[in-house]
Amino acid sequence: MKKSIVVEFYGSQRAVAEVLGVSDQSISAWREIIPERAALKLERITEGSLRYDASLYVGRRQHPAEV
Repeated sequence: MKKSIVVEFYGSQRAVAEVLGVSDQSISAWREIIPERAALKLERITEGSLRYDASLYVGRRQHPAEV
């Protein structure tokens, strides 16, 4: 899932942080492909309006901010 799509959906990084129960700084630290756990959670929260795409995570190493 792409960060730009998530932020556009919610309107701001702060709104994304509130929905996920994390700090604004956590969202700021995301790269363009968001952490896989967050993508799965957002798909569930939005009832599929935001879609988890497993192909974005195949063979991808996690960035320290994603752990």
